[in-house]
Amino acid sequence: MNAGSQPERPIPSAMTIAQPPVQFRNAFTAIITPFTEGGKAIDFGRLREQIQFQAAGQITGVVLAGTTGESPTLSSAEWHELIQRGVTFAHDAGILAVAGTGSNNTAHAVELQVEAARLGADATLSVNPYYNKPVQEGLYRHFMAQADSAAIPTILYNIPGRTGALLQPETVERLARHPNIKAIKEATGSCDSAGEIAARCPGLALLSGDDALTLPFASLGGVGVVSVISNLLPRETGDLCRACNAGNWSRALEIHRSMLGLIKALFVETNPIPIKAAMKLLGRDGGSTRLPMTEASPSTIAALQKAIATWPTLTTPATAAPRPLTAAAR
Repeated sequence: MNAGSQPERPIPSAMTIAQPPVQFRNAFTAIITPFTEGGKAIDFGRLREQIQFQAAGQITGVVLAGTTGESPTLSSAEWHELIQRGVTFAHDAGILAVAGTGSNNTAHAVELQVEAARLGADATLSVNPYYNKPVQEGLYRHFMAQADSAAIPTILYNIPGRTGALLQPETVERLARHPNIKAIKEATGSCDSAGEIAARCPGLALLSGDDALTLPFASLGGVGVVSVISNLLPRETGDLCRACNAGNWSRALEIHRSMLGLIKALFVETNPIPIKAAMKLLGRDGGSTRLPMTEASPSTIAALQKAIATWPTLTTPATAAPRPLTAAAR
C-alpha cells in the first residue's frame, strides 16, 4: 500500500448482507390456463394434471392467472374459480400457488389481493398498471395499496413491454421496505435494471421474467425465474436455478445452453401462443387460446417441432403422486 493511500475496504460477506426469502428461490411456472374446445370454459381436470406434472418435476410453485394463463380473457367468476381450485391442486401436490392479482384499476387490484389471500394463495403476482401509464409515484402508491390490503406476500411484476409502464429501481427500493413485498419478477430484459435492483434491494428475491435471462440475472443477484418453458421442462428449469444458487456456474451454463433453442422457439410469436402449440404437439393439449390470441402459424409449428426434436426426453406426462406439503409451502 502506498504511503498516504487508504486501506482497501473488504467486500461484505454473504453473512452480512440481507438474503431473499427462501420460499421465492428457484423456479415458478407461469402455468397455462387449459380451456375446453373453442376456449369456452376452463378445463379443471387438465389443470390438475398440469399442476401434478409440475410437482413431479420439483418446481417450487405455479403462477395462476398470469400472462401465460391468459388472465386478460378471464371473467371475474373464472378468475375466482381458477384461483380457488388451482390453490387446492397445488397444495395437494406439495407446491406453492401464486395468484395473479394485477389490474390498472387500483381498487380492483386491492379486491383481487384480498380475495387471493382469502382463497389461500401463498403469494400474489401484481403487474405494473397497464395502458394508463402512471408516473413513478402512482406506481408506488398502487403497489403500496395492494400490499397494505392483505397479509400475503406480494411479487411485483415489472414488464414495460406489455404495460407501457416501467418500475424504476429506486421505486422498487422504496417498495421493498414494505414487509409484504417479498420479490420482483423482472421482465425488462435489462441486465442493468436487474443488477441495480439486486444491489439496492438485497432482501428482495429477484426473479427473471425471461427464460433466456435466468442465468445472466443470477450472475447479478437473481435467485430464480417465473418461467414459460417450465410448462414443458420443469425439472430442467429448476435444476438451472438450483445450480445457479449453489454457485455451480459450469452446470448452470450447460443447462442454459441446452434449453436456449427451445426457449427461442417458444417466443417467435406472442406468449402463450407457442407454448400451447408445443404442449399440443407433445400430447399435453391445454386447449386453444382465446381471442385476441390466435392459433400458432405454420412457421411457428415448424420451429417448435425442430426445437422439440432436440429434447427426446419430452414425453406426455404420467400422473404424479402428490408430495407432502411442507410447512414452508403453507
